[in-house]
This record gives sequence, structure tokens and C-alpha cells, in this order.
Amino acid sequence: MRRRRLLGLTATATVGTAAGCLGDGSTGDDSTGDGTDPEWPTGTYADYETTTVTAETPEGDELGAVTAAIADSRKKRLLGLSDAESLPEDGGMLFVYDAPRDSLTYVMRRMSFGIDIVYADGDREIVEIHNAPEPGPNEDGEEQRYPGSGQYVLEVPYEWTDRHDVSVGDSLSFDR
Repeated sequence: MRRRRLLGLTATATVGTAAGCLGDGSTGDDSTGDGTDPEWPTGTYADYETTTVTAETPEGDELGAVTAAIADSRKKRLLGLSDAESLPEDGGMLFVYDAPRDSLTYVMRRMSFGIDIVYADGDREIVEIHNAPEPGPNEDGEEQRYPGSGQYVLEVPYEWTDRHDVSVGDSLSFDR
């Protein structure tokens, strides 16, 4: 099954950018050979730079952390999670822009798994969170729009932010 998400940047004019999920429909990647899933990131993302992203309260208390593959170039942001079958509970992707963007919109197109989309500003404060479920059986996800703004966008497994009590006003901490 082919999966793909569209990342649209909207400013004065509308510009569409692809980013997302395009998989081969297999049920998983057992490259370890021992019946367990390999650690994230793997496959297409195996050589991506990674960082530990920690969600923290304004007081600095840790809420949860993931190992995130870093999408910091146009090419990597366009690819997004398109080759990922799913995300492990402790995995994610961190989209990094050179400067804050006033208008970003992630659109789920032909996704077969849900994600949370977390927007953070230049100070890494969380400004918007969306729980983006996978599209229904007769939907392609084009109508599922998740707008926000910021310099960083973190994608994590569906409802990860709920499980870890992450909310707007909290922050993301990572080396970069």
C-alpha cells in the first residue's frame, strides 16, 4: 500500500510540499532477524542524524522523550515519514526549519497510521498539537488538515502527547 502525506506551506501565496508516508505494504521490518523490530530510525532513515527530543513542562519537568530522526533539509522534509511503516512508541521525526514559519499545514494523504503533530516556535515552546488519526477506509486523507506555525514540527505516534500529558505551553528540549 502506498502512503503519503502532504506538507503544505501557506504564506502570501500557497505552496504545497510533500512530506509523509509512502510504504511498500509489508507488515514490518525485522532486520534484526530475532523477531523484534529494530530500533528507530531504520531503513531509509538509518543514516539520518538523530536527537533525543524531550517534552518538558514550563518548570522543566520531563513529560516524555523520543528518539527523533531529523528532517532538516528540503529533501528530507519532502520525504518525511513516507518510508516508515509505523513509529515505535519512543520514536519520532523532527522537522527543522531555518526560521519560524507563520503558516504550516500538514495534510494526511494515504496514511495508514496516525500521528501527533506538534508545532513549536523558535524558542521551542509548543504552540499547537494535533492528534491526526489515520484516514478511514474510504478516505485518502486530503481533507485532514492540521495547521500551525513554528520553526520545529515533531511527529510522534498517535496520541503520544495525550499519554504523556504534553500540552500547549510546554516545550521541546533537544540538542541542535
